[in-house]
Amino acid sequence: MTYQWTRRELVRAAGLSLATMALSPLRLHGWQNARRSPRITARPRGNVTTTLVSGPLGLGDRDGRDGVVQMPASVVAGRPLPMLLFLHGATQNGAGMLRRLGPAADAHGIVIVAPDSRAVTWDAIRDDFGVDVEYLNRVLDHVFARVAVDPTRLAIGGFSDGASYGLSLGLANGDLFPRVMACSPGFIVQAPAQGKPKLFFSHGTADQILPIDQCSRVMVPRLRTLGYDVTFREFAGRHEVPPDIADEACRWMTGS
Repeated sequence: MTYQWTRRELVRAAGLSLATMALSPLRLHGWQNARRSPRITARPRGNVTTTLVSGPLGLGDRDGRDGVVQMPASVVAGRPLPMLLFLHGATQNGAGMLRRLGPAADAHGIVIVAPDSRAVTWDAIRDDFGVDVEYLNRVLDHVFARVAVDPTRLAIGGFSDGASYGLSLGLANGDLFPRVMACSPGFIVQAPAQGKPKLFFSHGTADQILPIDQCSRVMVPRLRTLGYDVTFREFAGRHEVPPDIADEACRWMTGS
C-alpha cells in the first residue's frame, strides 16, 4: 500500500531536504526522487491555423476528469500566441484555475490550458511521474495541433500542489518551457534538469497551508545559487493568487 503523506509531512520533508541538498541540479528535490521519466515529448508545430475555442478539452476519462482551455478574446490570424499550461491544486480541477488566472491571462492575450489530474492530485506528489505526464502529453498534442503557439512564450505553472508539480516538470523540461510559474509551491521532485527556464514564484507571507518559510523562501535562494533566473513576489496574504499577482505573473510571462 502506498503511504499517503499529509500536507504537513510534505512541507516538513520539503524544508528538510531542500535545506541540506548539495549544489547540483540533480540534487534539487522535495520528499522523494523521481524513478520514472518526467519528460514531455509534445512540441509546438509550425504552419498551424488556430481553430481551438474556449471550453472543455474533450480528452477526459469516464470519471469526467478532463480540463478546460481559455482562448484570448482577441486572436490575430497568423500570429502565434503565448500559452500557459496551468495545473490545479489538490482536490481541485482545471476550471477552478480559470477563476484565479483567467481575467489576467485574457488581458495579456495568453491561451490558458488547465487540465485535470487523473486522480485527486498529480501523480508524482503521491507516488511517481506516470499517468499525468502521459495525459499532459495528450493534452499538449491536442492543443499544439489546433493553436499557433509561440514557443518562446510557452510556460508551465500551477497553484499549490499544481505549482510543485509544474515546477518539477518545468525544470525537467526547460527545453520545452522557457518559463515556469509557481504560485505557492511546496516542494520540487528531483529529476534530471533540462535547460534553464526563467522562474516566477509567488507566495503569501501568511500562507496557512504551505508556509512560506519552509517552501519558497528555501527554494528560491537555492535555485538562484544553481544559476536560475528567479523572480520572487511575496505578498501579504494566505494560500491564494491575488488578482494583482496574477496580472504581474502574466506580464512577466509575455514580457509585456
